[in-house]
Amino acid sequence: MKKFLTVILSMIMMAGLLTGCHGSKGGNSFEIPESFDESKNIEITFWAKNDTNKTQTAIYNKAIEDFQKLYPNITVNMRLYTDYGKIYNDVITNISTNTTPNVCITYPDHIATYLTGSNTVVPLDDLFTDERYGLGGSELKFDSPSVDEIVPEFLNECMIGDKHYAIPYMRSTEACYVNKTYVEALGYELPETLTWDFVWEVSEKAMEKNADGTFKINGQQVMIPFIYKSTDNMMIQSLWQKGAEYSDADGNILLFNDDTKEILNTVAEHTKTGAFSTFKISGYPANFLNAGQCIFAVDSTAGATWMGSKAPLVDIAKDKIVDFETEVMTIPQYDVANPKMISQGPSICVFNKANSQEVLASWLFAQYLLTNDVQIAYSETEGYVPVTKKAQETPEYQDYLAKEGTDNVEHYDVKIKAAKLLMANTENTFVTPVFNGSTSVRDAAGQMIENVTKSVRRKKTVDDKFIDDLYEEMKSLYHLDQGGVSGNMTGGKKDLGKLPAASVALIVVIIFAWVMIGVVALKDKMKARQ
Repeated sequence: MKKFLTVILSMIMMAGLLTGCHGSKGGNSFEIPESFDESKNIEITFWAKNDTNKTQTAIYNKAIEDFQKLYPNITVNMRLYTDYGKIYNDVITNISTNTTPNVCITYPDHIATYLTGSNTVVPLDDLFTDERYGLGGSELKFDSPSVDEIVPEFLNECMIGDKHYAIPYMRSTEACYVNKTYVEALGYELPETLTWDFVWEVSEKAMEKNADGTFKINGQQVMIPFIYKSTDNMMIQSLWQKGAEYSDADGNILLFNDDTKEILNTVAEHTKTGAFSTFKISGYPANFLNAGQCIFAVDSTAGATWMGSKAPLVDIAKDKIVDFETEVMTIPQYDVANPKMISQGPSICVFNKANSQEVLASWLFAQYLLTNDVQIAYSETEGYVPVTKKAQETPEYQDYLAKEGTDNVEHYDVKIKAAKLLMANTENTFVTPVFNGSTSVRDAAGQMIENVTKSVRRKKTVDDKFIDDLYEEMKSLYHLDQGGVSGNMTGGKKDLGKLPAASVALIVVIIFAWVMIGVVALKDKMKARQ
């Protein structure tokens, strides 16, 4: 019996060792080296997002070139992606093989999922305050902003739980780009702040037609007065403005409620008349706005260079562009005294590696992207805002803002108005709770508006039963029901996901050991009776 028990205990110890080995797939937690070793060559990879804006690519390339001059032993290899979703998918794939990039442009929602791997992403709080290599550190070879010089609202957005897992890179919000000429032609005057009621009323008025079937306001066959680019933002901001429930930091999914139903019914009502549509269904809002076929186009401030009849970037033929006065306004509000708009834009995270010098080199490069030269240059390409007060308050950036409208390229008035809109409303911005699976909740929020809009256009009846069925469909499609969000939510709450294989093996061994102990004990008892 003693010999048998010794064997069993040995099995348990071996299983425990196995668990210890395989449970550290992300490596050990990062500890800041005492100094950065510049005698050894280090290669780091940087994944960034860029569409077709060659100016932004040039800014990245110059930042890398300038950084490598300061740190000749660091080589930065950049990989560009066309959208953030592809970056997210590749990171998830590479976590399992421990081949993640070193530095990545991403979003906190995505980082929350990356964190399901042990020590995958480096928490940055200790690095922020390190006297040598932290923000504004004494050993840096460049002028880095201090913690206090980063806009606090933007920095807070990079927190997951009680730690910072990213630094902000650029920030934008949504704006409503308005054809002011048409609004006034319809007999209205733009208010200081747009309301949902005002936008719906003007949009319905714009649907009036001439006897020949053309629209009175533009004389064309096409008019979609109100087009929304990002319907997930539309739903989220509407709920936020109403003070309604959406989700919370604990991962509770509260989206499927009566306030959401009211918003969907309103969308259905105005889709039925043709007054509303979405980007996914009809096309890019800027194209309709610039062609005189839309009055209220909601899109990111980062897309401002595409908006307006004088826009430097356009996707339609020049002879299709209609001349009108463009106004840049905050998105429609339910309560003008308490405006709410979403804060969005990319952040930067650093991935953990076995070599602490490699991680420190990655942090140095990530931090370099916060320097004034990079921040100001990149923000001037679109309606982005620098994330540091240090850059915003420079004479160079203030001069850029002051030259609003002096040309239709670098100082295009709509672009600079969009940046000013965010700077004036930073305190009114918000971000949604971040947890593993929060991306799925966001996707479901937008998809409900898309489904309602599409169904109305297909002559389907949208009523309470339709919306109740839609709720169940979204819960199933995005795993927001008992199956959990992305396999990591249960009943709307976070769980720990699937156990690692080694942990399962340990549990099996322990159960087997107790069963065998029981069998041996039973045999000993039977022998004793005999």
